[in-house]
Amino acid sequence: MFLLDKALRRLIRIGQLTVTDHDGKVYRYGAPAADIAPVAIRFADAKVANAIVRSPELGAAESYMDGRLTFDAGDIQALITLASVNGRFEDGMPRRQALALRRMKSWFAARNHEARSKRNVAHHYDIGNPLYRLFLDDDLQYSCAYFTDAANGLEQAQEEKKAHIAAKLYLKPGQRVLDIGCGWGGTALYLHKHYGVEVLGVTLSEEQLALARERAAAAGVADKVRFELIDYRRVEGAFDRIVSIGMFEHVGAAHYDEFFGQVRRLLKPDGVMLLHTIGRFDTPSSGDPFAEKYIFPGYHLPNLTQMLEASQRWRLIASDVETLRLHYAYTLRHWMARTRAHRDEIVAMYDERFFRMWEVYLAGATAMFENGGGCNFQVQYIRDRRAVPITRDYMFEEERRLTGRA
Repeated sequence: MFLLDKALRRLIRIGQLTVTDHDGKVYRYGAPAADIAPVAIRFADAKVANAIVRSPELGAAESYMDGRLTFDAGDIQALITLASVNGRFEDGMPRRQALALRRMKSWFAARNHEARSKRNVAHHYDIGNPLYRLFLDDDLQYSCAYFTDAANGLEQAQEEKKAHIAAKLYLKPGQRVLDIGCGWGGTALYLHKHYGVEVLGVTLSEEQLALARERAAAAGVADKVRFELIDYRRVEGAFDRIVSIGMFEHVGAAHYDEFFGQVRRLLKPDGVMLLHTIGRFDTPSSGDPFAEKYIFPGYHLPNLTQMLEASQRWRLIASDVETLRLHYAYTLRHWMARTRAHRDEIVAMYDERFFRMWEVYLAGATAMFENGGGCNFQVQYIRDRRAVPITRDYMFEEERRLTGRA
């Protein structure tokens, strides 16, 4: 406990944390803060403190998952929020040497050849569609929603996310669209419904594929909205539009040139692409050891510089760039509330340890977008500078039309 105590005294300045060790000794850190709830945790044995010192994120997460770190006040989300408030991205001044090492480690960790990509996708997305139905919106949008008002509900925010993206694609009826990483098919079906476009959605998740095809058949559009189990590197043809939502995080830093090279080959000369991805304000990162081990093996969060450098090498023009700062935090808090509302069902599907793991995942991600370096980027790419109008007015007008705010 000596080393952990020393570390916490340096870290916790805002808000109150109380730790009771396995011998019953109480340690207190920080000072009261009006908007930060106090947290009190208890360790079941001496190994908990040692595990946290060795690997803070993973040690604390696994101790909580195993029931060896418990709460007398607050919960796992409050604990992670408290820690993140005391290490806000805006307040930091990273050292060059640490950044260089982190960048190197993340590059090597994110080498996702095709077979590994398939395994990584299955690890997260093929654990059962019933789980995702419990905490996602009705359309199963598993990516950052778009909140025109922070008070909006999840269903509205996800519907407006699709409109926000569709407006940037500058779609015309009859065009051919490729959806890279199509999820359960919601965006592909939306685009066909509103524009009459033909869509090919590709995924590496067998469970997503089956449900997406089922949804297209039920809507009577399976001949116009098709879904295939195929790696993006194996797609062939020419497309007027390409959209990719929440997939680029899984490409891997070592494969960015490969990704944008394939986009260049697939996109028609007058085509438009919209890339929506989780990213970072700071140095590129493969993330924390907990997420790598339990949630998204092989993932990599790029910063804008890294994305643009790779795409520029393929002469793709970044014609519009938007940074969504807090939208994913709002989204994740909705997901957490729904997850906790279905606690008994999730425990019955899996077990208590899985439920706690999912809590850590959602709470950690929320903190990353509220106080850490996390954000979402939406980048519109074109091959020809004349492919879209010379002002952005068309985006706003189309989004208002789709959402009924015209």
